[in-house]
Amino acid sequence: MDEPRWLDERENRAWRGYRRMRRLLDLELARELMQDAGLSEPDYDVLSDLSETPDQRLRLSELADRMLWSRSRLSHHLTRMQQRGLVTREECPSDGRGAFVVLTPAGRRAIEAAAPGHVDAVRRHLIDLLTPEEIEALGALTHRVVDRLTAGRRTNPAEV
Repeated sequence: MDEPRWLDERENRAWRGYRRMRRLLDLELARELMQDAGLSEPDYDVLSDLSETPDQRLRLSELADRMLWSRSRLSHHLTRMQQRGLVTREECPSDGRGAFVVLTPAGRRAIEAAAPGHVDAVRRHLIDLLTPEEIEALGALTHRVVDRLTAGRRTNPAEV
């Protein structure tokens, strides 16, 4: 067995800094989103994904893939969102087993009310701290990692 390629001091500092930053940033953004808009991060993800489609609807399976959630987990979350009037589900006419998740007018109002504050928080806690060059580097880095992690990946995260 090959000897592990341990991180050197510089790599370890970068890795640990990234992990700490990610945890703190996720925590702060989630806290502000809940405090300011009464939405969880998954609520926001569902509503924003739906609001960005032309007909304000997505197949449940496609939404689950986008969120990297199992269909079952998403279905449970959507039930809670339905109870709050943010989304509805409609049967898929071409596939009796499939369903669409549809943004309701209340869901549209919720995402429109939440988005400005959320974008402000993303700016305050990350974007405005970076130079234009750092933003370019961050974009290149994140896309490279995402491409590597999704290459050849099955579409259902529950299967991975």
